[in-house]
Amino acid sequence: MGHKVALSFEDGVTKVIKVGDYETVMDAAYKARINIPSDCRDGACGTCKAFCDSGSFDPGDYIDDAMTEEELEKGYMLTCQAVPESDLAIQIPATSESAKTSATTFTSTVKELDKHSETTVSFTLAVENRDALAFLPGQYVNIKVPGTDAERSYSFSSGPEVQDASFMVRVTPQGAMSEYLRDRAAVGDTVEFTGPYGSFFLREPKRPLLLLAGGTGLAPLLSILEKLSENPPSAPVHLIYGLTREADIVGLDWLREYEAKLPGFTWDYIASEPDTSAPHTGYVTQIIEPSHLNDGDVDIYLCGPPPMVNAVSKWLDSEGIKPANFYFERFAPKETTGGDAETGAPAPAEKIEAEGDTMSRSEAVSSLETGRLDFRKEDSFAQLDARMGLELAVSELMLGRLSQEQLHQFRRLAEATTLFVRAGAVQEPDEFARTNEEFHEYLFVVCDNPMLLESYRRLDVHAQMAAAFEKGTPIFERVTQDHLDIVDAFERQDKARAREVIMAHARDAKETMSGAIDAKAGN
Repeated sequence: MGHKVALSFEDGVTKVIKVGDYETVMDAAYKARINIPSDCRDGACGTCKAFCDSGSFDPGDYIDDAMTEEELEKGYMLTCQAVPESDLAIQIPATSESAKTSATTFTSTVKELDKHSETTVSFTLAVENRDALAFLPGQYVNIKVPGTDAERSYSFSSGPEVQDASFMVRVTPQGAMSEYLRDRAAVGDTVEFTGPYGSFFLREPKRPLLLLAGGTGLAPLLSILEKLSENPPSAPVHLIYGLTREADIVGLDWLREYEAKLPGFTWDYIASEPDTSAPHTGYVTQIIEPSHLNDGDVDIYLCGPPPMVNAVSKWLDSEGIKPANFYFERFAPKETTGGDAETGAPAPAEKIEAEGDTMSRSEAVSSLETGRLDFRKEDSFAQLDARMGLELAVSELMLGRLSQEQLHQFRRLAEATTLFVRAGAVQEPDEFARTNEEFHEYLFVVCDNPMLLESYRRLDVHAQMAAAFEKGTPIFERVTQDHLDIVDAFERQDKARAREVIMAHARDAKETMSGAIDAKAGN
């Protein structure tokens, strides 16, 4: 029978592939014409290392230089060796473009149109080539507004196994999709959409779930509930639905249906304006009970506007609760969609052209934000592993090609990092993070390969260091010497030595980040 495996790329594209019994993730990906990073394919180099976000697998055979037992325990795998034992969600340290895959465009027909109230409309699409549409519950697509050039980003409200695709839209006075749905939409209309996108999706339930929805942010949580109802987890699931006014209170019948379909599911709702039919007045944090948080051993999924995401995060901090995981989908501010207060939109072509490679591909895909609030050690390790893979690639490309002037500049950048580390500790964290980033980025800047530079600039290593490091943070002794040794290897054109230092540097950097994150958490 095999299993479904979701490959999430750095630019927000997620591809779902079928992996047969006794088949490796990499073999199945290649069959699907997805070229995930690889080199040896024998479990010896570590190039294909990826982080498994959800599910279980047989790691296969590999050597310690490719992946340590500690990394395996944290959730890493070598895709060339790993065989799924369940459905998996895997973070691939590469872009979909570099893997020679991309989001797919689908053609569909409006099958149902339900105008719930003056503020909310839902619609259902019959999708051509439905078998090719594989998505994870919680993800979104970019829908082209019929009769216009505009696109808007909406999350599925239907589950991945449901035949038709459903969406839930907030109607706004100047909204491009709102105007279509309010005034022109009719059953039988042709609608195109592209996707799926986003890292807001259900992971394997291992603990209680707390789902928080703001308005039409209920949509992706309905998709998650549908998936959960197909194979109900043993842990409880609680949903809190936050709304503003009476006209926004829609979809309650859907939630009641899941009471019957999903054992252990409970829900409540609250409106911020007084005198509505909601049982509570105020904001979602007011009706979160200690039992919903399970002393922090809880996975939180939140979809709503930025103020709601920020308010919940601040409330958890004030209560001293650090959830095991906090995934979010944050609506775009309307200034990013030209005054249109709908969920989100891809960046205009003019903006992409003007900002060039300072904009990440995920930012270009949609102004809707998805991700995990804060970062865990696993996230930091995944970023450092991705940086190592890219550095090995750019070193292979640039060794022997740097001019004397470029080598001198490379050495100056290496020497600059030595000023801010003394006695095995970071003395000026901001300056160290800055100079360290300038050193690691340099080869990508001079390599004249926009794809490599773009991939590197999407990494979050610099931001994570800046967030985790403080004055006095312990750092591995050879950190600045490694920089100098890499330059030495380039001057001697010693590829083996360059690879050795880069890989050792990544390994030791993970130990430093682990200690820094632990220290930060203990403050």
